[in-house]
Formats: sequence, structure tokens, C-alpha cells
Amino acid sequence: MEIQLLGCVEARARSGDKLPLPHGTKLLLAALAWTPGAFVADETLIERVWQERRPQHPRDALYIQATRLRKALRADGQLTEGFELIRKRGGYVLAIDERCVDTARFRALVRQAQQEARGGDTETALDLYARALELWRGEPLSDVRTAWAESTRVTLRREHREALVGSTELYLRVGRHEECLPQLHWLAEMHPFDEKVTGLLMLALHRGGRQADALDCFQLLRLRMIDLLGCEPGPELRSLHERILARDPRLRLGSAYAASV
Repeated sequence: MEIQLLGCVEARARSGDKLPLPHGTKLLLAALAWTPGAFVADETLIERVWQERRPQHPRDALYIQATRLRKALRADGQLTEGFELIRKRGGYVLAIDERCVDTARFRALVRQAQQEARGGDTETALDLYARALELWRGEPLSDVRTAWAESTRVTLRREHREALVGSTELYLRVGRHEECLPQLHWLAEMHPFDEKVTGLLMLALHRGGRQADALDCFQLLRLRMIDLLGCEPGPELRSLHERILARDPRLRLGSAYAASV
């Protein structure tokens, strides 16, 4: 069985068949799957599922949703092999291998990629990053509109951005700047005030022989920051701009800049 949170919340069999779940039951599944294998207290689950509009008897409502979840799982035992919802005093445990939850698998792959990158195995690290990023199917918990889900989305968006930046730095390290340009353009659009992303995009464009485009990226960010934030880009990005203007040969492949932006 696989639980997907990176997109719509879904429970799927290994065959890919989707398990039908009522919306309230899906909320409970998401709240438990966020920390697979860990005890989650009733009050925490109630807070995650009904933070703004609590039912009159929240613990009874929680028990009903847990019962519905178990019933849905028992509808086809083959769908739910290796999954168990355990009641313990004061809370519940989603007993499932964390590798069956896409958020946990994403984080594990990113950690492995970072370890390989530190060890110098760039190609293996890039493969691990690619496998992690392929798990994303859209906005996390996109069909869950609660305060807890929004907070969780903020956390996951940050981790997604960090994984994209980490993989981009590795692409630049091995001279594959053309491959990472679509990713960098998307990142720059999603994070228009992110100086690190802009710096990486400038470096990739410069290494691809597009000096004017790299300089335009800086000017666009600078004007945006002055107009909306009342400040200039930081010293590292200004330094990169000056070095691109001067066609500094140290910005070629092997430059330490990509790792320090």
C-alpha cells in the first residue's frame, strides 16, 4: 500500500488501484500519515482535522472516522496489506512502513542525495534528487483545506525548493547548465525575491553563453526589490553581477560560486 500526500491525499495499492475514502476519513489518514509509525494523541488529531469547526463531541467524531477508515481498509484486504490503524490509550498509531508514505520517502531520498553529494558522487546524488522530485504530483494535500494542512504545505514547499536548489547546484558543478535551466526559470518565477535562485540562474545563463540574459535577471530582481522592498540585492549577488560584466574566467566550470550563492 502507498499513501500519497504530495498532491491529492490518496491511498493506493501496489497495483495502483485507489482506495475510495470519504473526505473526513481522508483528513484523518493525512493527519496520521504525516508521522507514520508514530503515536498521535487524540487532541493533536482533532486539532489537525477540525481546527476551526470542531464537532460538538470531537473524540466521538474521531472514533467514527477511525472506524470508517478501518472499514474502508477491510473492504479489500489485498489493497491494505502491511497497514494497520492501532488504537492506544489517548491516541492512534498508523502502523505502516514509512517508505510507503511519499513525504517520508521524499525526505529519505533527499537525505541520501545530500550524503552522496558530500561524498563527491555527483551522478548518484543527481539520480536520488530526481527520484525524490518525481514523487511530487502537485500542491501537497491539495484537497485538504485546514490550518494544519496549510502549515504542512509551507513546510513541504520549503523542502521542495531546497531539493530543487540542491540538485541545480550539482548540475552546475558538472557542467550540465542547459539541463537545469527550465528548473531554474520555474524556481525564479515561484520565488521572485530569492537571491540564491537568481544567482544560480545568472550563472547557468552565463555559462551557456547568454551573458545579456544573465545581466537582465539581475536588473529585473534589483528593480523589483527597490520598488517593492526598498532595498538592493545583497553583496554576493552584486559581486556575481560585476564578475559577469567583467567576464571573469573563474565563473567557468569548477567555480566555487555555485556552492556558495
